[in-house]
Amino acid sequence: MSRLLAVAVVVVVVLGAIGAVDLLRSTRPPSAQVAAIAAAGLHVVGNRLENAAGRPVVLRGVNRSGTEYACVHGSGIFDGPSSAASVRAIRSWGATLVRVPINEDCWLGINGVSKARSGAAYRAAIVAYVAQLQRRGITPEVSLMWAAPGRYLATYQPAAPDADHAPALWTSLARIFRNNHDLILGVWSEPAVSASCFANGGVCGATYGPSNTPYRSAGTKQAVRLIRAAGFGGVIAIPGVEYASDLSAWLANEPHDPLGQLVAEAHVYTNQPCSTTGCLDRTMLPVARRVPLLFGEVGQQDCSTGALQRILGWAATHTVSWAAWTWDTWGNCEALISSYAGTPKNPYGAFIRRTLTPHA
Repeated sequence: MSRLLAVAVVVVVVLGAIGAVDLLRSTRPPSAQVAAIAAAGLHVVGNRLENAAGRPVVLRGVNRSGTEYACVHGSGIFDGPSSAASVRAIRSWGATLVRVPINEDCWLGINGVSKARSGAAYRAAIVAYVAQLQRRGITPEVSLMWAAPGRYLATYQPAAPDADHAPALWTSLARIFRNNHDLILGVWSEPAVSASCFANGGVCGATYGPSNTPYRSAGTKQAVRLIRAAGFGGVIAIPGVEYASDLSAWLANEPHDPLGQLVAEAHVYTNQPCSTTGCLDRTMLPVARRVPLLFGEVGQQDCSTGALQRILGWAATHTVSWAAWTWDTWGNCEALISSYAGTPKNPYGAFIRRTLTPHA
């Protein structure tokens, strides 16, 4: 046998062995814990979401902003109604996903927020709203958005979760929803630190307050560990950096999850650099091929829809879930509705309703 032929035989044997190992990995039965999660509700298999019956799921819906800010501004817990009728209005558009942003201080009942709008009262309101959504067949994503280190009041969305309070919030959130198998927990909304800092935490770029005081951030690796330790076995959303618009370093910094139930979250707006299909192909498609991809916020800052049609067309092609920003009656083009009965406010709202309706 010639040396060239011998080398070729060895290569074939080695490649065959590697292929056999990959086959074993792909066909090995899941652990009992993962199998139980899959049987109970929403779960991750490879790069797709599946329901309890094992059918692929693509979630589409809206953000319901208000629970991140109303409690600290003194106007209540929700901005607008949280009634069964208001949820029916969302569902009437065909929504199967509602992202519910939360406030760290209000959830934990710290830093002087009124007891009527924080702590047990706030948590009970969020739990009740999640139940309302689920009764209508809507999957909630409960996502930490507004937070603050130390004794600062959480009045906006900082660059990264803080080590002072975020770990306690993640643990509390996981314990409360540990038996709820049809929702997504979002560990953070829009990081503005490096991918390494966001994954590992530390004093690495996040500041807070009028003097921009540096603070120690908590990382996504810690978040996943705490959420699993607290008993939540369901889906966890991990956003990209640059205000969740950049997923180019997501795979390199993906937290280890022993249950394999992570989704990547991006926020895609028409005025951002990565709003073209070319950029989405370069930076987000590689991630979508490995794990489920969720556009946790998608929208535009004017009332037009041309660029947004391309973004949601890309999402449909690549089975990406999404939630439009936002189901609120604000006086600008970000608002989808003019009334909580579900009346579209502008061409943007009408377009989102038309896009959701076929999936009702």
